[in-house]
Amino acid sequence: MAKRTFSTLETLLIFLLVMMTAITVALLSLLFITSGTIENHKDSGFPVTDSPQATQSSTTPQGSTVTQGPTTTTTTTRVSPVTTTPEPPLFQNFSGYHIGVGRADCTGQVADINMMGYGKSGQNARGLLTRLYSRAFVLAEPDGSHRMAFVSIDIGMVSQRMRLEVLNRLKSKYGSLYRRDNVILSGTHTHSAPAGYFQYTVFVIASEGFSNRTFDYMVTGIVKSIEIAHRNMKPGKVFINKGNVDGAQLNRSPSSYLQNPQSERARYSSNTDKEMVVLKMVDLNGDDLGLISWFAIHPVSMNNSNHLVNSDNMGYAAYLFEQEKNKGHLPGQGPFVAAFASSNLGDVSSNIRGPRCINTGESCDNANSTCPIGGSTTCVAMGPGQDMLDSTQIIGRILYQGAKVLYASASQEVTGPVASAHQWVNMTNVTVSLNSTHTVKTCKPALGYSFAAGTIDGAGSFNFSQGTTVADPFWENIRDQILGRPSDEIKECHKPKPVLVHTGELSKPHPWHPDIVDVQIITLGSLAIIAIPGELTTMSGRRLREAIKAEFATYGMQNMTIVLSGLCNVYTHYVTTYEEYQVQRYEAASTIYGPHTLSAYIQLFRVLAKAIATDTVANLSSGPEPPFFKDLIIPLIPNIVDRAPLGKNFGDVLQPLNPKYRVGEVAEITFVGANPKNSAENRTHQTFLTVEKYEDTSGTWQAVHNDASWETRFYWHKGLMGHSNATIQWHIPDTAHPGIYRIRYFGHNRKQDFLKPPVILAFESTSSAFEVVTT
Repeated sequence: MAKRTFSTLETLLIFLLVMMTAITVALLSLLFITSGTIENHKDSGFPVTDSPQATQSSTTPQGSTVTQGPTTTTTTTRVSPVTTTPEPPLFQNFSGYHIGVGRADCTGQVADINMMGYGKSGQNARGLLTRLYSRAFVLAEPDGSHRMAFVSIDIGMVSQRMRLEVLNRLKSKYGSLYRRDNVILSGTHTHSAPAGYFQYTVFVIASEGFSNRTFDYMVTGIVKSIEIAHRNMKPGKVFINKGNVDGAQLNRSPSSYLQNPQSERARYSSNTDKEMVVLKMVDLNGDDLGLISWFAIHPVSMNNSNHLVNSDNMGYAAYLFEQEKNKGHLPGQGPFVAAFASSNLGDVSSNIRGPRCINTGESCDNANSTCPIGGSTTCVAMGPGQDMLDSTQIIGRILYQGAKVLYASASQEVTGPVASAHQWVNMTNVTVSLNSTHTVKTCKPALGYSFAAGTIDGAGSFNFSQGTTVADPFWENIRDQILGRPSDEIKECHKPKPVLVHTGELSKPHPWHPDIVDVQIITLGSLAIIAIPGELTTMSGRRLREAIKAEFATYGMQNMTIVLSGLCNVYTHYVTTYEEYQVQRYEAASTIYGPHTLSAYIQLFRVLAKAIATDTVANLSSGPEPPFFKDLIIPLIPNIVDRAPLGKNFGDVLQPLNPKYRVGEVAEITFVGANPKNSAENRTHQTFLTVEKYEDTSGTWQAVHNDASWETRFYWHKGLMGHSNATIQWHIPDTAHPGIYRIRYFGHNRKQDFLKPPVILAFESTSSAFEVVTT
């Protein structure tokens, strides 16, 4: 084998990588020298911010109005006594379910935080395209004896810490009504939501710290959505429908899929699952309540160059459905709730034009996803649109239209009892019976070389490529010097994966990956919702569905519909089939518990299915409880005081609007801004912006758009020493009515006087009026 040589640029980059890694490890060690405490989540408490409000006046510049008010920021430790909320009496004499739906904001901070999904350093949030929402659905039997809650959340994935805290808060309010077995939390997997809400070190590093501000905002939103659904419960009926949705997906690892047996592949017409499953919820009068749709697709229409927080194509589909059903309401408001939830999306991309070399335009749909020039970093898949925003809307509209057809024609009623089963499992040590004579085991977590290569939806760095099955001595040496050598046991267990990072053997400052994982099934009559703690590939999902359906049938529950709900409860990366694992593309290298992970999950979920079918759930052991870590690393970006330019106030207009715009044009205005992350701490204002129309008949201004609207953009431009600007855009749609409009900006600035604690001040500003015409 020829000796490996590196160019001057590669050598420099490698040197910088080593130095950055060493500095990171040193900082982590320093910050956590006294950490390491592990507490059971039942006794957990963590700092939160409380922001009582006051008001103060401010000068008003010409062309705008500004108001401002102080908010004192204090830090306390939460204590969660159990104060059970009385259960309202339920009407019992009907056929169907008690149904409650709820939606709440869970956006978190939209600046000074990394986005979660691509793992790209420098992809930090700098504004907002759409708000993120938690959408909750509570269903109970007529007598209220058994219930379930399914929550779809516009985030990358659900973290274990998040789930534990949500359950803790629900227990404090409702006692044993909502529990670990009957509550599913599922992330939509948008790659454009904030990070910072994890407790395991790999994700903390990717997030560049733990943000209690964002964590608390998200948890509060999730709990609030469940509370709203709980309060709104009414008798109703549930209908199910299924159908194919075409034109929205492609398999991004087709060479891996081809490793599965030909006889198995021949049973399916596509290398992706095109079937969408829709639940339609109505009250006893037939009035619409809500929808849940499950479909296998990666929300990656917004690529890794994006810096605006948003819910991507799945969120756009939900936006369209809710806007149609909640006419007259602003986005994020109205009684109807539509959730587009994730499924077995592991190898499914929404960038349907496929991978091409960005420097030549040639296809790079090969086993390694590499280009002749630039390697894997220049092999990128694109969506169907002219840009990523256009692609997001095209794919989202396809999903919306598919769900709309299925919803309208749904006639098969779901009836029967509600049941649930849950276990915590140590996934690092599961013995799997392959047959009567042979057993295998799962492994301690580890990531392979192809993990560092990324995917065609977002490539990694350096000279890594997908499909790597042989270790590189150069990278091995760097790893060994920084993190230590992986054991022979973990290397042997993960073969043929060459171990790049032996996360299961790294525990400082906290474990790098979870050992304890949730497995959970909820059944609603003939529907079984399988809570998957990660990303199943297409064929992995098919095998798991088939096995669970067969297990139910064996014990008397025939013709069950099995729905796989992805990114639930705790994140454990990917799950490939054993055959796909052998060729070690990105998904296989990210299957952290080794080649037999899927077989282990099949075995574990069959146990739960059998317990539900035989009514023996009470006999299941709960399993080892997961940890709840304290003293997590704080964000690397500090909180600093906001400052306005000399002679200016927050909210003053720097770049005014034009006096007149035509439909199809963009109205843009720039204000003296403040860091929008303050708005995740002081929630005086619930939006960063409104577009308002003057109504002649009433002589009042009516909001027609807010920052959850896809027609608006909120950009934050960070300057030096606490200075910043905020730019608001309104992309005026063809449907806009001619008339007089204005744009309002709502913000919060951090202020700290000498020897006093910081306060966060609310302010708002209003543009001068402008006219919109149609021609």
